[in-house]
Amino acid sequence: MKRKLLLSALLSVFMLGASAQSKVYFTKEITPEALVKIYKALGHEAKGRVAVKISTGEGGNNHYLKPTLIRNLVEEVNGTIVECCTAYGGSRQDPAKHWQTIREHGFDSIFAVDLMDEFGEIRIPVKDQKHLKYDIVGEHLANYTFLINLAHFKGHAMGGFGGVLKNASIGVASTAGKAYIHSAGVTASADEVWQKLPEQDHFLESMAAAAQAVHNYFGDNNIYINVMNNMSVDCDCDGHPAAPMLKDMGIMASLDPVALDQACLDKVFSHKASPGDDNKPLIERINRQHGTYITDYAEKIGLGSKKYVLIDLDK
Repeated sequence: MKRKLLLSALLSVFMLGASAQSKVYFTKEITPEALVKIYKALGHEAKGRVAVKISTGEGGNNHYLKPTLIRNLVEEVNGTIVECCTAYGGSRQDPAKHWQTIREHGFDSIFAVDLMDEFGEIRIPVKDQKHLKYDIVGEHLANYTFLINLAHFKGHAMGGFGGVLKNASIGVASTAGKAYIHSAGVTASADEVWQKLPEQDHFLESMAAAAQAVHNYFGDNNIYINVMNNMSVDCDCDGHPAAPMLKDMGIMASLDPVALDQACLDKVFSHKASPGDDNKPLIERINRQHGTYITDYAEKIGLGSKKYVLIDLDK
């Protein structure tokens, strides 16, 4: 009898742990139709004034998510493409240059596009204040009631990799906000930040805190999607990125940004390399920057869970 009760208790604990896992949806297809399919699988309808946060890509970069790929999804939710300017010299460092890049990459001919920090910025609360006292974002963020975080999963020179956590933190931040995150709260000056870079883990912790700030700003009105294509070791912010060595993997989506980025990392790290399909360069880039630490810290501060169940929509 005691043994049966013990087994029942253990089963209950197991089932509780399993039910606590975040759901991450996956499809190998990378098509406009697949993006809509995975969005609908989440069962969380985007309502109200919907912002779709992407990277419009640096001039010279051809790895960003193309307008033709994301068009069906943006139209499905009646969304507006949103972006912010960068904190470094380049083709998106100020509104005039950024709008030119947006036009060259074909976004404004298809969608409504909002450069959120074109006319100013606002501060939003940060729960984890280890480094940041607030998050500085484009002021137009206040114009939206729902955020679809549509990220291109790939490498990144400073963060190791870029997914939805980076897209919510660095991506939504204004130029000053990007400097503030990159310096782990030391400066909001784009002229000073590159001389005041912090310890790597402090930068990653700051990104996690800023991502949580944006998530909390929208409450339950967040959706997260990672597209795993053109996975160069370099970010879309690089005007001369390295050629991808790893073949396209698919699309993943979740309501939990930590689980989603973790699932993508796991897929890259567990991939079996073969000629013409090599995950080692991307893994080396991620490890060089201690990139996996961001999901550890994001989980620690309560943004989400690294535990997940993967739901394959192709089966």
